[in-house]
Amino acid sequence: MLSLLLSLAACDVDVAVDATAQADESPDEFVARLNTELAELGRQNGAANWVRATYINHDTAILAAAAGERYSAWHSKSVAESLKFSDADMSADTARSIKQLKLGTSEPAPNDPAKRRELAAIMTDMSGMYGAGKYCPDDGRECMSLNELENVLAASRDYDAQLDAWQGWREVAKPLREKYARFVELSNEGANELGYGDLGQLWRDGYDMSPAEFEAETARLWQQVKPLYDALHCHVRAELAEEYGADKVPLDGPIPAHLLGNMWAQEWGEIYDLLEPYPGVGDLDVDSALIEQAYTPVRMVESAEQFYVSLGFEKLPATFWERSMFVKPADREVVCHASAWGLDGGDDLRIKMCIEPAYEDLRVIYHELGHNFYQRAYKDQPRLLQGGAHGGFHEAIGDTITLSMTPGYLAEVGLIESAETSEEAVINRQMQQALDKVAFLPFGKLIDEWRWDVFAGKTSPDNYNKAWWELRTRYQGIAPTSERGEDYFDPGAKYHVPGNTSYTRYFLARILQFQFQRSLCEAAGFNGPLHECSVFGSKEAGERLQAMLAAGASRPWQETLEKLTGTREMDATAIIDYFEPLMSWLEVQNEGRSCGW
Repeated sequence: MLSLLLSLAACDVDVAVDATAQADESPDEFVARLNTELAELGRQNGAANWVRATYINHDTAILAAAAGERYSAWHSKSVAESLKFSDADMSADTARSIKQLKLGTSEPAPNDPAKRRELAAIMTDMSGMYGAGKYCPDDGRECMSLNELENVLAASRDYDAQLDAWQGWREVAKPLREKYARFVELSNEGANELGYGDLGQLWRDGYDMSPAEFEAETARLWQQVKPLYDALHCHVRAELAEEYGADKVPLDGPIPAHLLGNMWAQEWGEIYDLLEPYPGVGDLDVDSALIEQAYTPVRMVESAEQFYVSLGFEKLPATFWERSMFVKPADREVVCHASAWGLDGGDDLRIKMCIEPAYEDLRVIYHELGHNFYQRAYKDQPRLLQGGAHGGFHEAIGDTITLSMTPGYLAEVGLIESAETSEEAVINRQMQQALDKVAFLPFGKLIDEWRWDVFAGKTSPDNYNKAWWELRTRYQGIAPTSERGEDYFDPGAKYHVPGNTSYTRYFLARILQFQFQRSLCEAAGFNGPLHECSVFGSKEAGERLQAMLAAGASRPWQETLEKLTGTREMDATAIIDYFEPLMSWLEVQNEGRSCGW
């Protein structure tokens, strides 16, 4: 779902201020007033939330909460005022602005003060319960946090220890079931007041097509990539059976959900040690280079900036370097989770990270700067139309750039000595990428599909878990090792469910990044295999990218997509193109195996 808040910060910054309605104003005047108010709201609320994220204490919590409450009141009031224009004649831009206003919240509150407070309390409680959750075993062992349990799944190869960690975290989610059911009731009521049948319809309405058309679109995209996922699943299952035994990993059924190195089996990179096709071939030891060459956090950010500048983008403003947080302060608590901020309508760009000299952190920086350069590109759009063309665009930009961090590029900038291009090295690197990017796709799709049915009433509270595991088995080919009845609430073990964060945008971003990359490589005149392409230094690619970014949310995403790709349709075939070497290798490995589940 496209949110007004995305233009203020990639970490969901809220906004706030009082507004005075004018009964006789035209639709154009109404939108102009909201844009003016939103500009001031963004300045105030952005500051409050930045301070909260970088100075965590009692006082900043009060300031951030107050800012959020002011925005909620402003948004509810503004949406209510907009309803008087439902049948009015207006320009396409004005109509789009009013629609973006309605889409500016992921959990619309009912127009009732008591219910609004109840919904806010439920959201606070669910977030707090999740964040403070720990698994406390009955056998006297110390309680374990989510991070500690994730480490067990990532590092241990002990079947029973992994199962215990997996099951333990899901104990934390059980108390969330009743609160979540009430949240669904209240947020659906709020969505009804905005003219939507349920909250899921509101979310899907942010994609410039009907909810039914959007469901069909995501299904079409999934079918395009499913053959690659199925081949990867078949090979991974066979290797896991070799490690744990076919009695624990049946060769004709779903993979046990706790054996894929990740608490939610959403990405499988942590078990690469069990799956490395050619041990030790083609390793990219960028970590050592960063340390040996004394890369500081600032120098790492400068490296990422230089990539975007090589495409023709202007350098980041001086305030970016003055106001960003690159390292964890020694004197206070901060939110280290990486995020990009486009404050003051995109004039005040920042990132917030606790950077370490590691390749993974370098990749995250390249990703986060994608948000910043997008935020600056659309800063001249009216405030209500600042944002990604749809939710998947914002996440896809930086990920597209990281696809250009090829071995050839890393060698060119001196982070590796040379790029090994043997077939074995290519397969190893593609396996590492696929375990994250390809393995994620069905998970990225199914979370919202489960919620759409919950919001629509097709899945009732007494079938939450049953419907969850039916989708996970159907799409991912994974399953729990024991019955997960309705006394559990396994969807709540993933933060984005109790946190009510739409997930489809991540599914779309994983697809769009490859489509964007293919088009950028074409613009750059690259003629080789897609996985070898880096657009570093291509002004032609930069011009195409800038044209798409500058449109922001001002036009339907189909028009915006066409500026870069020449087509108005999302296309997942670029993923198949990119992973062609791995796909061919998997076909050979899977000969004689019984694939599917």
